[in-house]
Amino acid sequence: MPDEKKQTSECGAGLLDGRHGSLIRRHILPLLAVLLSSALMAVNIKSFIAAGGLYPGGASGLTLLIQRCAEYLFGLVLPYSAVNFLLNAFPVWVGFRFLGRGFTLYSCLSIAATGIIADLLPVISITEDITLICIFGGLLQGTAVSMCLMAGTTTGGTDFIAIYYSQKKNIDCWNAVLAFNVTQLAAAGLLFGWDKALYSIIFQYTSTQVIKTLYRHYQKKTLLIVTNEPEAVCRIIHDTTGHGATVLEARGGYEAEERRLVYSVIAEDQSAATMRLIRCADPSAFINAIHTDSLAGQFYQRPMR
Repeated sequence: MPDEKKQTSECGAGLLDGRHGSLIRRHILPLLAVLLSSALMAVNIKSFIAAGGLYPGGASGLTLLIQRCAEYLFGLVLPYSAVNFLLNAFPVWVGFRFLGRGFTLYSCLSIAATGIIADLLPVISITEDITLICIFGGLLQGTAVSMCLMAGTTTGGTDFIAIYYSQKKNIDCWNAVLAFNVTQLAAAGLLFGWDKALYSIIFQYTSTQVIKTLYRHYQKKTLLIVTNEPEAVCRIIHDTTGHGATVLEARGGYEAEERRLVYSVIAEDQSAATMRLIRCADPSAFINAIHTDSLAGQFYQRPMR
């Protein structure tokens, strides 16, 4: 009886998600993620990044590089927000053109909020240890970016380009972004010294690996489901993820009972919810979830917004 009550409760939660989850996912969650991640990024810029003289890569890193060049060469103090807005003009166009209006509008809010907060905050020196600055600054940066990405938006800059190519090629492109940022850091090294540029690469690597760990939208998982309810399971997979499934005839090795094996490949960030709903439809289902490294053929990629 306790197991049945627990199963009923989980299925009830799934129905509640269907009724009210759309509003939360599409509006409330992205807004909260944008505001919180913007605050984290601005604090990171004025604490770890400023204290270490680092360059975080992307539009943010290029903004800081332009600011420091203007101050070093011409004695001009440029506002972070104004420079960052200009550098994001082309990525924002890419977002509107290829990724979706809602996605891009929330991203614009993130760009604006980060710039305004960064201009208002003073420089906060937390530590002078450059190794700690690189590691913890990278962790904070990767966490802030991941929060936006998981809520269906982004922090702007090269994130737009990475998501566009990830959508187009159906692969994870974050290491390619890291390679692009390294070329930007080489320019910083020529102008302001190689030590800061090399430490910035450590910062960038840490940030990129955090994003790859937390944001799993472009990672895939194979589901192998032994079930007596193959039609219900296939319907759940299609309604939840937009993916199809293949039903295979199977026979139990111990009691030789006729069973069905449902095979499907879905996005990894959809796997937990899908498996829970399958267990609601068939509590006796046996599910094996396998990480998928590569895939050839058509694979539905849900739009950002």
